[in-house]
Amino acid sequence: MEAKSNKATRHAGRVVEGPTNPMVTPLLTDLYQFTMAYAYWKAGKHNERAVFDLYFRKNPFGGEFTVFAGLEECIKLIANFKLTEEEISFIDQSLPGSCEEGFLNYLREIDCSDVEVYAISEGTIVFPKVPLLRLEGPVAVVQLLETPVLNLVNFASLVATNAARHRLVAGKSKMLLEFGLRRAQGPDGAIGASKYCYIGGFDATSNVAAGRLFGIPLRGTHSHAFVSSFMGPDEILERSLCSSDGSSTCEDFVTLVQSWLSKIQSLKSLRSTFGETNQSELAAFISYALAFPNNFLALVDTYDVMRSGIPNFCAVALALGDLGYKAVGIRLDSGDLAYLSSEARKIFHTIEREFELPDFGKTGITASNDLNEETLDGLKKQGHEVDCFGIGTYLVTCYAQAALGCVFKLVEINNQPRIKLSEDVSKVSIPCKKRCYRLYGKEGYSLVDIMTGENEPCPKVGERILCRHPFSESKRAYVVPKHVEELLKCYWPGKSGKEREELPVLKDIRDHCIKQLEQMRPDHIRRLNPTPYKVSVSAKLYDFIHFLWLNEAPVGELH
Repeated sequence: MEAKSNKATRHAGRVVEGPTNPMVTPLLTDLYQFTMAYAYWKAGKHNERAVFDLYFRKNPFGGEFTVFAGLEECIKLIANFKLTEEEISFIDQSLPGSCEEGFLNYLREIDCSDVEVYAISEGTIVFPKVPLLRLEGPVAVVQLLETPVLNLVNFASLVATNAARHRLVAGKSKMLLEFGLRRAQGPDGAIGASKYCYIGGFDATSNVAAGRLFGIPLRGTHSHAFVSSFMGPDEILERSLCSSDGSSTCEDFVTLVQSWLSKIQSLKSLRSTFGETNQSELAAFISYALAFPNNFLALVDTYDVMRSGIPNFCAVALALGDLGYKAVGIRLDSGDLAYLSSEARKIFHTIEREFELPDFGKTGITASNDLNEETLDGLKKQGHEVDCFGIGTYLVTCYAQAALGCVFKLVEINNQPRIKLSEDVSKVSIPCKKRCYRLYGKEGYSLVDIMTGENEPCPKVGERILCRHPFSESKRAYVVPKHVEELLKCYWPGKSGKEREELPVLKDIRDHCIKQLEQMRPDHIRRLNPTPYKVSVSAKLYDFIHFLWLNEAPVGELH
């Protein structure tokens, strides 16, 4: 069966594009969603108004924060949710037993025009138990949305969080490049990872398809194969290079490079470091510089970083400088990155001093080679001179944690609050339709998130409010907020008539995420032993949770 095309739907005069991945259709769900829909329909319950919360129970990677991502794709799915005849026929064949024709006619009619979606803004820092999305609508329809919405949020939020953790360890000044395409879990995993790593704070990707789809900046140079494919400078046939301003042309750029290499090798300050270099590597660097004189960045570890790669790079970079170009820098893909980057920086400073070349000492150094959060932290502690990190496998596969574990729970039906109980208190749901707020202190940091009943008054700036742990009677605190932010906004109004929040562009989501991290207290987001962030409920909601709990839990009998 062919995938649906990436269609678009018009809602309230605005066009909403279909999901990025054409495989995201109403059939991207678990079979039991359709068996339940049929059972709801048979029982005459399918149009009962239900409210579901999507949330997670524990922050990933041993941390105390999560970045919410995937909202845009959820709205695209909901805006374009419609079953085709072919899909309905497949459902009819797949359900156990035989479906009544009336149910198939019902499937032909359903869409999400009567569904309301309230969500936290994408890119926001979020915490366990707080609803990321609240979906309201006919119970059968909203139930059909459960699996695809969970699928679209789980990985997106996990990889965005992973990216944000890498950004925090690397620091604001370092450039981070996502290099995970070849190691990602399939094409969809790779495209999604590129998008959500960008949201989480990465600067660019090597993934060309993601660059086209989302407008993410692209970065990339060459591989070891390019370097080792050359045998020597004699292979270079076209040797001329025009100056950057177009005023002159160097007819033999190869000779210019070789003359610079001789000058470098004759320096007394570098004589113990530099000797004969690999000429095939030099040929590769010259060829790449001739192709991209404005973007010359060389992979210097194909043969020997210190004895060959760096002197060959410097010779080409200095020759480019004679023609008005500025080399970007080097990439290290193996070895002791802290040591090699520090030694490379010393050499760049030496050349700047010896040849009186301002800023040559600031030449860029990029590092790759199976980097992860732990190695970034280790490099920082050792001391290094890397300006830019290219990170792949551990980032895009979320190697340290397989899944976020979002859940989708019924909290209200026909205006009747519902609760899911468990012997494991962490799995007890928080009932009823809720409003969620973030309370900020005088220093500008967020202090606590609080959930209230839908009809409770909003917390007010300067007014003391009691914040209670949802399940622990002794954990409570008064807060006097200096700023109050309501978290859930209407992103799909259905038939409610409410104003719909616009979906921001990707760059704005990324900026929002970075700003959110800055508004968090440092101890909440530190890598080791972070302080748990407080998530609370109002006193009134606390009392109602425990009233409903006692009301729904069966009373045991001793014999």
